[in-house]
Amino acid sequence: MEVKGKIKLITETKTYGTNGFRKREVVIVTDEQYPQFLNIEFTQDKTELLNNFKEGDEVEISINLRGREWVSPQGETKYFNSIQGWRITKIVKEAPQDVPPPIEESFPPVDTYNDEEPDDLPF
Repeated sequence: MEVKGKIKLITETKTYGTNGFRKREVVIVTDEQYPQFLNIEFTQDKTELLNNFKEGDEVEISINLRGREWVSPQGETKYFNSIQGWRITKIVKEAPQDVPPPIEESFPPVDTYNDEEPDDLPF
């Protein structure tokens, strides 16, 4: 699945726990009637994909939706969703190509009736 939008924010890479889990987030704003602010996570080696992007860039991000269940110490069950990015590409706006104006040619008027030429048509 892909989402498109303009980068509003890119966070620094954060490391969690003793295993060195790395996470970096990017917030994009979609371009639609009701713009959406989507927080997309890039984890582990994918955090480096964001190095070549900056706020304001128009991008397309390939994502996976993730969900998990968590049970609190009191026994209450909660569900969490996240959006994980795994590829990001910059959208390059093509400059309009210069289209030359149509060529207007001027032709002399055609004489459709001429008495001096014989009628060679067989019908």
